[in-house]
Amino acid sequence: MSYPPELQELITLVEKTRPARLDRARSGESFPALTLKERQERLNEFHPDYRAEAKRALAVGPNKGDFVPVELADLLESRSRLDPDRVRLDRIDVETDILIIGAGGAGTAAALEAMQAGVRVTMATKLRHGDANTVMAEGGIQAATAEADSPCYHYLDVLGGGHFSNVPELASTLVRDAPEAVEWLERLGVLFDKYPDGHMKVGHGGGTSRKRLHSAGDMTGAEIMRVLRDEARNRRAITVLEFTPAIELLLDQEGRCAGAVLLNLETKEQYIARAKAVILATGGLGRLHIQGFPCTNHYGATADGLVMAYRAGVKTCFLEATQFHPTGAIFPEQNAGLLITEKVRGLGAHLLNRDGQEFLFALEPRDVASACIIRECSQMGRGATTPAGRSGVWLDSPMIDLLHGEGTVKRELGAKYLQFKRFGIDISQEPMLVYPTLHYQNGRLVIAQNGETSIPGLYAAGEVSGGVHGKNRLMGNSLLDIIVFGRRAGRAVATAAREAGTPKKLSLDHVRSFERELAEAGISDGKVGPMLLPNYAPEHIRVSMCHRL
Repeated sequence: MSYPPELQELITLVEKTRPARLDRARSGESFPALTLKERQERLNEFHPDYRAEAKRALAVGPNKGDFVPVELADLLESRSRLDPDRVRLDRIDVETDILIIGAGGAGTAAALEAMQAGVRVTMATKLRHGDANTVMAEGGIQAATAEADSPCYHYLDVLGGGHFSNVPELASTLVRDAPEAVEWLERLGVLFDKYPDGHMKVGHGGGTSRKRLHSAGDMTGAEIMRVLRDEARNRRAITVLEFTPAIELLLDQEGRCAGAVLLNLETKEQYIARAKAVILATGGLGRLHIQGFPCTNHYGATADGLVMAYRAGVKTCFLEATQFHPTGAIFPEQNAGLLITEKVRGLGAHLLNRDGQEFLFALEPRDVASACIIRECSQMGRGATTPAGRSGVWLDSPMIDLLHGEGTVKRELGAKYLQFKRFGIDISQEPMLVYPTLHYQNGRLVIAQNGETSIPGLYAAGEVSGGVHGKNRLMGNSLLDIIVFGRRAGRAVATAAREAGTPKKLSLDHVRSFERELAEAGISDGKVGPMLLPNYAPEHIRVSMCHRL
């Protein structure tokens, strides 16, 4: 396929400015970073999160009155997939000490720690074990292990990246646990990039003041998930139920979380799973496609945990803040939305407009970089347009080999090299065309330092649990988040399970109560949740299917 002639012509402008940019990069010069005031101005005017018309107030639930993205509000205020009066809660199909809903990085890390503490664990996951946003994370995991770094610097970067909206206790926990979390992963067998002498390589991410990004090529999340999954599948005390998502939490008569209703996606059977404690590790919401943006998320990222927990009464935080990764591919069309890891910019690639000119400091925090790219393509009119009508900017990846030696792109960005090579584009020789893509869920369930929610017996970890990143997450802290809080939740839930004893009578009264709230608020549009899986059928096909049914 390669680039069409009109884009190849624009690439010549990129190549024309490259020698001068290369000289500046080699001398340590970079495009000036924005001031804090300028950052806020860019965000207010151009970032999707700041569009008032894209949000509405919640009419029911613990966050009633909060303004959240319309797509998420509709799902949070959906009706249950089941009729509480037709569910046999006296028939227990799955009995376990700990039920973990979700089997990505956070859920699997929690399972390993809980199992190590001597309890039986059952993991129920929507797709296969490891089908999660964890494997979509590419660039690395942050931890202050280098000599010139410390958790203190890491903490300040986390707060600055989150615009000082983070929950301080959670941010502190994240950075203090980080070095040991990376050490734990390495002990399990994660193959981090190292120098010949055995020292770990560390790199920069956007918004970081020190090099602390530990990576495994550009497949760090997949490598971490490979090891965690292998470890869990070789433990007898951990049972994994695949293609079996949760569709409703179960509380006991004292209001303690005591299990969930599971749905077998193949047979459509419902299972009653009873547990002494539950961990939600259901991941993100990218497949809601907020404001119509493409996304980097895996197929099952549909905010299921948020919906179930909200219905049960758990408060959320920062739901108004979704993260758009500044560099999602927009050409070829088959790659639209594909994550282009921040590691590309960390290695020295510049972001350039259609004229081949820099227009921002390449390592601005993600939300600021996204706003600047949107501004360049909209207000400034300096985006490069694809044959499909998408507008984007150039990410000058050939800079990497010129700065670090031939072969660096293939070695450090192997997955990305192959993903473009199949379409006739050699990213070591040609730049990539990018635009912001929906990437991460900053708004999530309110938790304490060990993943505790406001409901006794219910814990949350990973992308479904909130507060640590505030309104904006820095690169490399998502993989860290799932390990730190997944492990903490696993240890805490094991203790809680030993103290809880056998669950009391199970109940779905919270579902009845929530649906009464919906009726009183006049919400009866037929939406049901959790969504479970996105429906990409065109509207005329959906209408036709409904008529046949």
